[in-house]
Order: sequence, then C-alpha cells, then structure tokens
Amino acid sequence: MSNIKNNFKIHKPSSLLIITPGYPDKDNSLIMSKFVKEQVEYLKSYFDTVYIISPIPHSFGLFESDKLCHDYTYDNIKIYFPRCYYVPIFYFKKILLDNRLKVIINTIEKNNLKFDVIHAHTTWPSGYIGAKLKEKYHVPSILTIHENGDWFEKEVKMDFPLINYAWENSDVLIRVNNKDIPILKQYNDNTYSIPNGYSSKYKILNKKECRDILNIQQDKKVIFSLGVLIKRKGFNFLIDAIKIILKSNPDILCVIGGSGPLKKKLEKQIHDLKLNNHVLLAGFIQEEQLPIWINACDIFVLPSLSESFGIVQIEAMACGKPVIATYNGGSEEIIISDEYGLLVDPRNAYDLAQKIEIALNKQWDKEKILKYAEQYQWENIASRIVSVYNKTYSENVIFN
Repeated sequence: MSNIKNNFKIHKPSSLLIITPGYPDKDNSLIMSKFVKEQVEYLKSYFDTVYIISPIPHSFGLFESDKLCHDYTYDNIKIYFPRCYYVPIFYFKKILLDNRLKVIINTIEKNNLKFDVIHAHTTWPSGYIGAKLKEKYHVPSILTIHENGDWFEKEVKMDFPLINYAWENSDVLIRVNNKDIPILKQYNDNTYSIPNGYSSKYKILNKKECRDILNIQQDKKVIFSLGVLIKRKGFNFLIDAIKIILKSNPDILCVIGGSGPLKKKLEKQIHDLKLNNHVLLAGFIQEEQLPIWINACDIFVLPSLSESFGIVQIEAMACGKPVIATYNGGSEEIIISDEYGLLVDPRNAYDLAQKIEIALNKQWDKEKILKYAEQYQWENIASRIVSVYNKTYSENVIFN
C-alpha cells in the first residue's frame, strides 16, 4: 500500500455521463433542473465529451416534457431524452412500475456511449441508476443529493432499500448543505458538502433601466420572490406579510415570479386581502429576464418552508441584493451574517413583515454582498466537483 501511495498519480477522466431527472429542452422553452445545465456549462471544458441522459415519461403527447424534449447536441455535450414508463408509487418497499434503468442502459448501448465517470443528480431514481451503471460498466459513480430538507428527511425515515442502495454504493455522495453530512456519513464515508452555484449572467445592472424595461415605477419599494407556486414555497405567508407592511409602507410592490398549481388560490388570497395593486403574480419568467427582475427590486425574499440550498438567493446576492429568508434548512447556511440578509421564522407572516421593513430601511453594502457571493460562482463550484471526479476516477484506475 505504501508503494501505491508513493507512486500515486492523478488520472483524469475524459468523458462524463450525467443522469438527471430533468434537463432544459433545446430552446429552453421548458426549464427542468436548470441548475444541472448551468453546472454543465462550467464542467464541459474539463472533458472531451459530456453525455446527459434524462428519461421522459411517455404521455401520448399530454405532458409538456413529452412534447418538447427531443435529443440535441451543443458544443461537446450530447443530450438524450429516452421515453420511459413509471408509476411513482412505493408499495411494500417495491416500485410498481419503473423502467428508467432499462431505457438508460438501452440509450447507452444504442449510441455506443463510452464514459469514465457517472454523475447522478437526486437520489431517486438517478442515484440508484448511477450505482447500478457503476456495477455494469465498472466506472465510478458520484451522486449529488439535491432533495429539500423535508424530502431528504422522509427518505431517511423510509429506510427504503433502493434509496439506501444508492447512498451506500455510490463512490461519493455530495450534499448541497453541511447539516446533513453526519447523517449521510452513516451510509457512506465518502460524503462531501459542495453547494450549488450561480452563472455570470447574474450581476449588477442599473436599477432604473431595469425598472423602465419592466414598466415599474421608480418610487416603489419593490420586493421580488421567485419559485414554483406550491405550498412548500410559502408564498401565502409572504402575501399576508405584505398586508401587514402596507399599514406603514403604502408604496410597496411585491412581485412573485413562477407558475404552479397554487396560482388560483394565491390569486384569491390577493383579491380577498385587497392587494391587487401591491402584489403581482408575474407567472413564468424566462431565464434571460431574471437578472432584470432581480436588479429592479430592493430586496429579495425567499419564504420557503423547506430548502436544501436555495439557488435563487445566491443569484440575488450576485446582483448585490440582500435576501430575507426563512430558517428552512438551506438558507441559514447562506445568510450567515446580517450584512447579507436576515432570517425569519417559517410560517410567520408577522416576523416576515417585520424583517422586510427592517431590510427596506437599512443601508446595505452592495460590495460586501457581492464579495461574499463570489464563493458561489459556478467556476469555483465546478472546480471543486472536478477535483472529486479526478480523485475518484484516479483511485478507480489504481485499485481496479
């Protein structure tokens, strides 16, 4: 063993296979797991070829993903969207129907894909599939666990054999926060904390010009929030908070970007509270428009009940904006000082309203926020991920 250590040389992989539950289509008209695509943009320069496989459920053209997602290539990246069948039901610790592993193997064989490292995103099914492909093709598999706090906690409590298999048999586990590392180390000693990142398009722009583009009055105090309109994102508490704030701040405008199943319910809440002139549901916002919306605001608010990390808050910081967020499992590891933002109790509209008012009246140091956010630039995060690839691949070459 000592001779191996003395002669240890880092071997670098030349091709990467990514398994992900979602990936944007060619025209970016359907945004799924955009953070994976952004990460790939900064990983691709380290490889000759990057393969991405994202299984899409057959729906006879009913689902947007089935209609829009077709194989495409750009730069040195090849994306495959094989169609699959699965019923997302766990019954007696078995899956009723799921052929995603099979269709991924078929895609690999059909296209004669050769890869040195596998990187899977999210535990089920990608992490499980990555561990199975590791056995079949004898290449190392890395799993990044993106699950929000509540989801991750359920996975641990389920004690589901296939989930445990993914954690125990991946060569490396990466968690996007720090607090869950001790739990994951019970399944796999090779567990690291590496956060998500933000792209270079998030930067400071002229606030006046951004407001002119969006037709927002210059004298308004603008709050911006973003996310899928689902219960976990806590937008109902933000709307209640705006009602409270209006008593002392009549010039408030709160913009919530995103689409989702709770749209009608949130619209009714806004109408019932007579907030139509103060809360705007902006709907789905195109990726290229997001930096404009963020730069047009005064503060960014993330009222989520549960997050693993919360990419939008570092994107806001990259634009020099302070962030008001809840104690949700991810934000407290990012907002580590009141120089970058403020933390509030989840599900507490009064606490949220109070912290928003404090933030609107505080003089924030943009340069300090920007400097802090730099650690989350994708260039820096990608470099850390590639170091894990290289180390794991090199060890695999030597010991196999």
